[in-house]
Amino acid sequence: MSEAGRAGGACDQGATILADVAIIGAGLAGTSTAIVLAEAGYRVALIDAQAVYPSEFRGEKLDLDHMAVLDRLGLGSVVRPLVTPMEKSRIYRYGRLVSKTHLREYGFSYGSLINGLRAALPPMATFVRGRVAGLTTGPDRQRVELTDGTVTEARLVVLATGLGDAVRRHAGLRRIETSRGHSLSLGFNMALPRPEFSFDTLTYYGFRPVDRMAYLTLFPIDGAMRGNLFVYRTAGDPWTRAFRQDPQPILRELAPDIAELCGDFRIAGSVDIRQIDLTITEDPRRDGIVLIGDAFCTTCPAPGVGFRRVVTDVERLCSVHLPRWFETPGMGADKIARFYNDRVKRRVDGASIASSFYARGIVTGTGLLWDARRVRNAVVRQTLSRLAHSFQPDRQPGRS
Repeated sequence: MSEAGRAGGACDQGATILADVAIIGAGLAGTSTAIVLAEAGYRVALIDAQAVYPSEFRGEKLDLDHMAVLDRLGLGSVVRPLVTPMEKSRIYRYGRLVSKTHLREYGFSYGSLINGLRAALPPMATFVRGRVAGLTTGPDRQRVELTDGTVTEARLVVLATGLGDAVRRHAGLRRIETSRGHSLSLGFNMALPRPEFSFDTLTYYGFRPVDRMAYLTLFPIDGAMRGNLFVYRTAGDPWTRAFRQDPQPILRELAPDIAELCGDFRIAGSVDIRQIDLTITEDPRRDGIVLIGDAFCTTCPAPGVGFRRVVTDVERLCSVHLPRWFETPGMGADKIARFYNDRVKRRVDGASIASSFYARGIVTGTGLLWDARRVRNAVVRQTLSRLAHSFQPDRQPGRS
């Protein structure tokens, strides 16, 4: 019998692992949860089909608020060596430079971040490589069976499988699409290296409804300058195929005002494309199993709310609910429901979902209401910009 207890250690095939918590899915949500719980003294089995997380196009940018949550979880010291800090920021709206600020943000490669987190698993966590073949949950004990015969028994199962549906079906849960083809994220590396750019990060907001563009952002990851473009299109759109084949002329058309500043948008390598479907799990309250992160619901990355939603789930589960659940026997659905009813989680989830729909509407929405909102936003931003400039000290001619 093999008990959870070796940092990142792989158990023998066919073994039985006894744990307090079995976490299925070792992405951001699952691995972060494993580290926090193991550091708190819980025996954790972290289950994933892949020993090394592959290169995958997901979120690639953090801000100070995100890092603050990671610090509260004790993960900041693990994450900081894995990310690239940036401070000098330029913001363009309506084709004009409206702001030069010093704003601390961080760029990262998702796969490298996850593998770095996995390498930091404490001794009370065991990494179990395998695919789930069966899942039995109940009000007291949970059982996870893998295809190689390995069995994990635990008081609680945490489902952190992201968009994967196989384990969700084993648990008798159904995912509902609330907005299919909601948006499209495109990622690429600029041909010029980071030192050739006069800024750390740049954000250029779309302003022509015909472009269906939320914004383009450029930022560093290690020595490269990375580009992320968010548009409201689908993977099968002819526009998407054209961008994949030759992104440079399309970027010039979308953001002509910054082409010279951005090396004429010369791209190195291929373009990563990810279609975003908004989903939520129907009636997730079950004995013995709790869903976190994208396994519970998905939101659009364009408003920048996804990372905060995931780490909020991790924080509320690990810092508030799970310790209380383990104080008394049993793991019934009544206990699990307290996590989904958590006021902080509900507020963050609700705001994330609302901002996903609003961000799309403000770009693509038609009719008088959306027209009025766009005019209002433009007036407010212009007024705030004038106020900010009026409070700046006098500058010498030619100085910026």
